[in-house]
Amino acid sequence: MRTRSKVTLSRRSFIKTSTAFGALTILPAHLALGKKSGSGHLPPSEKINLAAIGIGNQGGSNISGLLSTGMVNIVALCDVDLNGKHTRKAQEACPNAKTFTDFRKMFDEMADEFDAVLIATPDHSHFSAAMLAMSQGKSIYVQKPLAHTFGQCERLMDMAKRSGVVTQMGNQGHSGGSYFQFQEWMKAGIIKDITRIDATMNSGRRWHGWGQDCTGYPEDPVPEGMNLDVWYDYAAVNPMSKELHPKNWRSWFEYGSGAFGDWGPHILDSCHEFLELGLPTSVEAVMLKGHNKFVFPQASTIRFDFPGRKEMPPCVVTWHDGVGNHPELPEELGPLAGDGSRGPLKMPSEGKILHGKELTFMAGAKSSPLYIVPKEKHLDLRTSLPKFTTKASGHFENFLLSIKGEEKARSDFRVSGPLCQVFNLGMISQRLGGTFTFDPVKKQITDNAKANALLDPPPRKGWEEFYNL
Repeated sequence: MRTRSKVTLSRRSFIKTSTAFGALTILPAHLALGKKSGSGHLPPSEKINLAAIGIGNQGGSNISGLLSTGMVNIVALCDVDLNGKHTRKAQEACPNAKTFTDFRKMFDEMADEFDAVLIATPDHSHFSAAMLAMSQGKSIYVQKPLAHTFGQCERLMDMAKRSGVVTQMGNQGHSGGSYFQFQEWMKAGIIKDITRIDATMNSGRRWHGWGQDCTGYPEDPVPEGMNLDVWYDYAAVNPMSKELHPKNWRSWFEYGSGAFGDWGPHILDSCHEFLELGLPTSVEAVMLKGHNKFVFPQASTIRFDFPGRKEMPPCVVTWHDGVGNHPELPEELGPLAGDGSRGPLKMPSEGKILHGKELTFMAGAKSSPLYIVPKEKHLDLRTSLPKFTTKASGHFENFLLSIKGEEKARSDFRVSGPLCQVFNLGMISQRLGGTFTFDPVKKQITDNAKANALLDPPPRKGWEEFYNL
């Protein structure tokens, strides 16, 4: 593939001329920037110029994290609701950044002024912006989960491979100590022969208490100046309300990913990567409480069957969300109390238990370390457990240093794409119930046509172009 130094085509011209992708060439940002110091004390001319799409709430937090590295200039801010209170902090933190309510116009006007893009919009609107950014040679940091549908994840992985840009999903624990612990304990044979994983997310969610009674979308006045068309992006248009924007979109099947898409990337990420789980062969909605066709369940238990990999045995992963929805654990760990505790052990509200043929492990979410349970067994083995680093670059630093060619992104789309496809399958199960069989090679649900159609639903009219890149 040939390369060129700058993107000079407008967005519309680019889309028209590049559907075969070989029609033009792309220079990934890390090649243009070269290797530079990762000390965090860089002059402005050596910092990475970055554009942010989605600057309220999580996006605002990400902007703060990126700025704290001392390695970026935020040159553009894009959000559909620049008048919203939730976007003010980011705008105040980046007073010199140009502002937009449409990411497409941002690329049209200043694509040659930034090297990387943060995407922290609602789940359903990650895909379009991410595809456009990569197609123009921009490295991207995308908040978890990667995309709203299985097919979108598939396209994002393909575009990342073709474009050669640096990619990172925002599951920050994948750069924490637990990531390196899991890696080292696997290498040392401490973690082995895992046949069952129970993952839990037992804290209350925004839709708890009303979702089970939902009969449709309520309607409120649209905030002044809000770019409603861009907010909906590829997804269906339904009445706008405070139950969608700015925080409650995660509650709805059409726009969010529920507790599973929200917390799964923080809980199952290292398990999925280092156990090489890949994609399951069957998915079962074991339990759905307060099931509703619009809103995620009040509680759900979803089972995934993964086949054997290399020398590793088949593994059953069971997801438990909802207040009080705890997994059943082996008797040797003691009786389960109402709050999820077992004698000296306390079941984490957000966490996991890995059941091996010889050892059982427990951990919380994100960077929480693994412990062998029961506690007495961990104490017996602690002197022989391998050491692991706790001083690696943070997740934002890792992304930026990868752009500079000094590190490799730990949660790039090669890693985070298949992980999020597992969540996509789980969300279909939460939506439809029942059991379905999945073919990991053909990437199709083979015994449920309705479920299979949800793998890759067509985009809303006017948003097809991003599917054709």
